Amino acid sequence: MTIDLSVIWALIIFLAVFIYVVLDGFDLGIGILFRRFPVGHDRDTAMNSIAPVWDGNETWLVMGGGGLLAAFPLAYAVIFSSLYAPIIAMLLALVFRGVAFEFRWRDPAHRGFWDLAFSGGSLLAALSQGVVLGALLQGVAVQDRAYAGGWWDWLTPFSLLTGVSVAIAYALLGATWLVMKAEGRLQQQARDMAWWLGGATLVAIVAVSAATPFLNAAYFDTWLRWPGLMAVAPVPVLVALASVAFVRSMSAKRDVAPFLLTLGVFLLCFIGLGISVYPYVVPGAVTLWEAATDHSSQVFMLWGTVVVLPMILGYTAWSYWVFRGKVSADGYHA
Repeated sequence: MTIDLSVIWALIIFLAVFIYVVLDGFDLGIGILFRRFPVGHDRDTAMNSIAPVWDGNETWLVMGGGGLLAAFPLAYAVIFSSLYAPIIAMLLALVFRGVAFEFRWRDPAHRGFWDLAFSGGSLLAALSQGVVLGALLQGVAVQDRAYAGGWWDWLTPFSLLTGVSVAIAYALLGATWLVMKAEGRLQQQARDMAWWLGGATLVAIVAVSAATPFLNAAYFDTWLRWPGLMAVAPVPVLVALASVAFVRSMSAKRDVAPFLLTLGVFLLCFIGLGISVYPYVVPGAVTLWEAATDHSSQVFMLWGTVVVLPMILGYTAWSYWVFRGKVSADGYHA
């Protein structure tokens, strides 16, 4: 049996990007909602709920981008050339929100400015990531193994739709994270937010899902024609079931279940995304095998990943375990 290393590397990158989205997604979501929390105790508690883990969350972004460069260099070149503007906007936003995160404690005289920078950087990063997703899904012009489009090709109604949708979904992750981690007034405010953000996220998923099949014929065949329809039908059904379970957990005032169910919806959306684009790494233009580096490089990198990936997973899991439980404004975890 021949092992297809290109597929294995695609799965590794898929895993890294998914972990980044769900882990950094909730702290970006808290940033998006941050200005809605009362100044003082509630904002400090929200910030402290992510303080021990937010830096480590971005490890997965580095792994996803680095893995793409190493395993699929052609795809990396095409994607970064075509999406230079939103990717740079995302990176600058992440840098700015990181600076704001630290300086709001060290420069209390200007805390209002740093809070605004933290919130604005979080929103811009989320919108940029959604725009990148939408621009990739709608297709990238490639000719002679290079990007052949224009500077503004990424900016379309569909990419703006996905940008707003990702920001809404991240805000839901942030709200459900605070439902799990906070107590008292802040938890209740987060629970109230999670109700309407859950509905908005479901509407966004339906809107993006309805638009995607009409971007190209391959998506349409996969999602709306036999036999592809039979293979993908479980995804929307499971999203619907997870949504019902989310409503029931919120009605029962559960603390942990809403967050876990939101993660489940993210996973189902990622699976649907993977079904849509496979076997392309640049949708409609470059397949996994066309973009892949040579076999010996894939083998060499895989050995390193076998060692490093469990270590990253281990210290990530350990950090979340150490800082489990409720959090207070002074940073203590119960």
